[in-house]
Amino acid sequence: MQDTLLCLSVGHLLPYSMSDFNTTDFTNPSTFILLGIPGLVAAHVWISIPFCTMYIIAIVGNFTILFIVKREMSLHGPMYYFLCMLAVTDLVLSTSILPKTLSIFWFNSREINFNACLTQMYFMHCFSVMESGIFVAMALDRYVAICHPLRHSTILTNPMIAKICLAVVLRGGFFVLPYLLLARRWPYCSNKIIPHTHCEHMAVVKLACADTHLSSYYGLFVLFSVIGLDVFFITVSYTQILRAIFSLPTKDARLKTLGTCSSHLCAILAFYISALFSSLTYRFGHNVDLHFHVFIANVYLLVPPMLNPIIYGVRTKQIRDKLLLLFTHKET
Repeated sequence: MQDTLLCLSVGHLLPYSMSDFNTTDFTNPSTFILLGIPGLVAAHVWISIPFCTMYIIAIVGNFTILFIVKREMSLHGPMYYFLCMLAVTDLVLSTSILPKTLSIFWFNSREINFNACLTQMYFMHCFSVMESGIFVAMALDRYVAICHPLRHSTILTNPMIAKICLAVVLRGGFFVLPYLLLARRWPYCSNKIIPHTHCEHMAVVKLACADTHLSSYYGLFVLFSVIGLDVFFITVSYTQILRAIFSLPTKDARLKTLGTCSSHLCAILAFYISALFSSLTYRFGHNVDLHFHVFIANVYLLVPPMLNPIIYGVRTKQIRDKLLLLFTHKET
């Protein structure tokens, strides 16, 4: 859903001559060329260090969350089922972009097959939408647990959780599928150069030799109808949650109940603030350098998968206790 800034000033950023591009060749290319971070090619190796570190933390952290929840029967509940789904989503989201990014940084492997590019684009955007949906599901769980605690086990039964998870997956796949279909539909010129580290939707579409406003408008539709509605539902849920918390009789009870939501709130802020900053930077930061836009787009897809297991591991007492038991080899 990034905008036209990804394709500005490509000519003077690249070692390729624009005369090499035959703009009359309207065929789908066999490969695209990913530049990495334009303007910072000399620093690719140094940039790869924090990127690789974030990826390793995301892999280890999310697999640890999955292992602990699977191992401990006491954690087999709605909140932790949604947390496992979030961990799987984060693993796929970060893995969909970073291996190729590191291959560009380390081995100068810039070519990517056309179909592989579209597949990467689909998984990246699909799992971003899924992650937003999971946060809505987790907000629903917190709302029921705090506002209707006596009905929590009867409302969020295992079949209901399965239906919610299926709805989140289907929604992500359904809303992002037109990205893929439209990108495949457009005719492309000989210009195969994408000034990015991965196949972001609008970065690919802007290479098409056709009027691609439909793709741009649909991207805005997804942004407002999916992300916008998700933020709205989360806000409504937490408005009701906060009303219930502040109606509790004692300060200790309020703090204890609010503490059960702190991990979820931190994860929500990490995801939506980085997403909003990335989107606004691309769409309205016309005076910002291209390399900064590309860098922020990578941070947006790497920081939440890295932070989520840390947030839940540190701030969720049940997971923190099980993690300590795991490393100290004590009996439960």
